Amino acid sequence: MRATFLTCLSLFALALPVIAVHQKNAGPEKVELKFKLPPPAPLSPEEEMKTFAVEKGFRVELVAAEPMIEAPVAMSFDDQGRLYVVEMRGYMRDLPGTDEKQPTGRVSLLEDTDGDGRMDKATAFLDNVVMPRAVLAVNGGALIAVPPNLFFCKDTDGDGKADVKDIVATDYGTLGGQPEHMANTPVWAMDNAIWSAGYATRFKLRGGVWMKDTGLGRGQWGLCQDDFGRLYFNYNSDMLRADLLPTEAFTKNPLLRTAASINAKLAADQTLYPSHPTPGVNRGYDAKTLSADGKLTRPTGTCGALIYRGDAFPAAYRGNAFVPEPCANLVKRFTMSETDGIPKATNTAKAKEFLTSTDERFRPVQAANGPDGALYLVDMYRGIIQHQSFLTHYLIANIEARKLHQPFNQGRIWRIVPDTKERPPVVKVSKEVKMLTHENGWVRDTAQRLIVESGDASAVPALKEMLKHEHALARLHALWTLDGLAAITPDLLRPILTDKDTQVRAAAVRIAPRDMAPDLFAMTTEKQPLVLAHLSIKLTSLNLPDADAAVAKLLASNGKNALIREGALTGLRGKEAAFVKVLAAQLSKDNGAQIMPVIESLAALVAQAGKAGPFEELLDLAAAQPQAGAMQVAAIKGLATSGDPKSKTPPKLLWLDAAPASLKTLKSAMSDKTSAKLFASVEASLAWPGKPGAPKPPVIVPLTEAQTALFEKGKTVYATLCAACHQPHGFGLDGLAPPLVDSEWVLGKPDILARIVMHGLAGPVKVSGRTYNLAMPPLPQLTDEDIAGVLTYLRREWEHNGSPVETKAVTDIREANKGRMMMWTEEELKNLGKKPSSKKP
Repeated sequence: MRATFLTCLSLFALALPVIAVHQKNAGPEKVELKFKLPPPAPLSPEEEMKTFAVEKGFRVELVAAEPMIEAPVAMSFDDQGRLYVVEMRGYMRDLPGTDEKQPTGRVSLLEDTDGDGRMDKATAFLDNVVMPRAVLAVNGGALIAVPPNLFFCKDTDGDGKADVKDIVATDYGTLGGQPEHMANTPVWAMDNAIWSAGYATRFKLRGGVWMKDTGLGRGQWGLCQDDFGRLYFNYNSDMLRADLLPTEAFTKNPLLRTAASINAKLAADQTLYPSHPTPGVNRGYDAKTLSADGKLTRPTGTCGALIYRGDAFPAAYRGNAFVPEPCANLVKRFTMSETDGIPKATNTAKAKEFLTSTDERFRPVQAANGPDGALYLVDMYRGIIQHQSFLTHYLIANIEARKLHQPFNQGRIWRIVPDTKERPPVVKVSKEVKMLTHENGWVRDTAQRLIVESGDASAVPALKEMLKHEHALARLHALWTLDGLAAITPDLLRPILTDKDTQVRAAAVRIAPRDMAPDLFAMTTEKQPLVLAHLSIKLTSLNLPDADAAVAKLLASNGKNALIREGALTGLRGKEAAFVKVLAAQLSKDNGAQIMPVIESLAALVAQAGKAGPFEELLDLAAAQPQAGAMQVAAIKGLATSGDPKSKTPPKLLWLDAAPASLKTLKSAMSDKTSAKLFASVEASLAWPGKPGAPKPPVIVPLTEAQTALFEKGKTVYATLCAACHQPHGFGLDGLAPPLVDSEWVLGKPDILARIVMHGLAGPVKVSGRTYNLAMPPLPQLTDEDIAGVLTYLRREWEHNGSPVETKAVTDIREANKGRMMMWTEEELKNLGKKPSSKKP
């Protein structure tokens, strides 16, 4: 159910009639409006406030409203309590979304000049932009997303308007692309990196220079962190997820696509309790979507989740998750607990929510911590939140029958505070080290950012002293601030490795430099799983024999723990078989239950890589074990895993030079029915010359000198333009880009691949048995020779054996499609070359 407030698949088709653009998702054309409610009247802020029902002990206050702001979608406080607000004023002003290409958006800077808690001054900080979508106050200015660009904007003359506008990135979404899957919500996290939802690149500001490296794309709309720097996000139908371990570690092993440690689902019970009927949802015609009385019962438009870290709420609310669901006009609260480094979200609602409204135009799209310790809400306040690309006939009928088209130029910012007489004061933050001890997490984060931004070494002595502070959170912030100032030394860090707090020890391991390897080796007897998980990441990243031996010892006692096991796997790509040998040396009758899950996981990674050499090496290693047993079964079970665990297609055939002798040994060991079935699966994935029933071996045609030159040119184009999404290894990033390795699109007809590069491809599209609802943007900047080169590279890299692509062929394809302005769809490309039906309509 795609009803997220920014669900979109823009195919540059804004002139289409007012019907659901994608007929597959349009639902039945004839719909019955079972819940015939009267058209809801647009309410003033004061009237809307009366529709709120908030949990006992709290009240809702108005911070800003139209005409000061219109269609707000995101906000960010600066260190002085001023508020940047993103206004997506071009979004869905009518059902066809006809104004979305117009530069009507802006980012306003709001100020409360008289200190009464209500914003009374607004300045257009950045005006006349197309569909802005994100903002982060940083470095005396703000990062602002205006797809496809991420700008750093700054006011240097004090008039409240940006006069500096530097490009930080040019791939922060696509112009006219899918807002559902485009980058948003940049967050300066505890590790001093700026992470975003739906975007795999992270940024670091060092000495005034924006540095980039890779992470993992996550979530749809919204990103936040907890007190320990763990990142939380959501999807439209899943209210809360988190990365339990540092995501940058998982970029080293792209085959860990189903790891439990990243993108972890936290809330089992996500039942919703709206305070009124909510028929205006995209799949309201489906009996499973609405209850008998017309209320949404499961999330369909979740966005902008928050871990509350303020100091204004009672202690029981700190660390709780607050999650907006604009389709149900509510904000849900989850209480959070943690066991062995794994957080859990518990639905606190007992037939009611933390905040509900009976106003159908109440659209909370982001929750945020504030400088006064309160919880803030961005309310887009409008009737239409579903993008035109995914409107169903049912929702269109609701919108028209209940007059939800207008107004589209309203919007509010709300603040939730305890229901006491005094309003909590706004804290203005400085780079004083003592502010790292503040009870308000927003204040601590902002103070850390200011110190790191400044690069001021004079703060180092006070930060070192704070490493002895009685409160663990102060020590944790001091540690990360020192890291951001590049002031960490082994002598400074060594005592922290034995800190009494688990999170502090885990951070120390994460920060530890390579020359502290002996100190890390000594930590394998650590008891806390979270620390051991970080230790396994760090040790395997060192690529040292002693480090591998230490990890093997660690796993021999803790291999069943998913966090610890997956942490180790992040650094073992390409040396799986070698590490199995190290593990085998640790095997005893007492630790087999801990070691076997690791061996099975390593074998599964070898299978997913789909490379004949490592596969055969692991077979030989399993067969060489002194006796049949659990280790051989674990290896075969892992090797029986398909190339992609989520794929419904069979694994590719791996060609060996000859029948491996290990198969005969292993077959006799796989005696029971289950093991025999696994072995048969492994044997079926292998082929060699002369194997009965095997097809003819592939003929590898060498590239000519000219084709080799094209290949090398394409390799450069891929590295500079394509690898950010599809990754250097070609396995892509879930939620951002599908895999290219062994893809039927890459190895199919090259003319189709050329069309995709020229004009783009709009989802949904099936790749290797999985459906991706993403958009590949067109690349008009590439020459025909560039395209021929990159296609040749894709079709011959990663053990591919596709035919090369000539420049003339690309030129002919471009000429045949001259004048095309729209992205291709999967259906169009599959129908290319098919003869039209001779049947009469």
